[in-house]
Amino acid sequence: MIHNMFIVSADVLSQFSFLESGPGTVKPGETMMLTCKVTGGSLTDSSPIGSVYWVRQPAGKGLEWMGGIWYDNTACYATSVQKRLTITRDTNKGEVYFKFTGTKPEDTCVYYCSRGPQ
Repeated sequence: MIHNMFIVSADVLSQFSFLESGPGTVKPGETMMLTCKVTGGSLTDSSPIGSVYWVRQPAGKGLEWMGGIWYDNTACYATSVQKRLTITRDTNKGEVYFKFTGTKPEDTCVYYCSRGPQ
């Protein structure tokens, strides 16, 4: 089983919040689908949100950037996951979606979404 934990992350310097949701576990080989609900700003404005990133943190290790989607709907991915990860969004709902295929035991991590750097 691949275990995932989701954290409510808030941008402490502003009114933005990012709430992750999805299944708590998926089996190896399955597809993991996560949702990030963004409140306090528009996903289509270059500022102040600009971009939404997905990162993960294996137990006892540092954060790993997985990918992001920008205000103009451009997505970019880390080389290590680019063939398995798709990030999309629904601007009407204020949601960013994370689709991660072919999960492996080493994908057991805490997954976060957050605002990208300004």
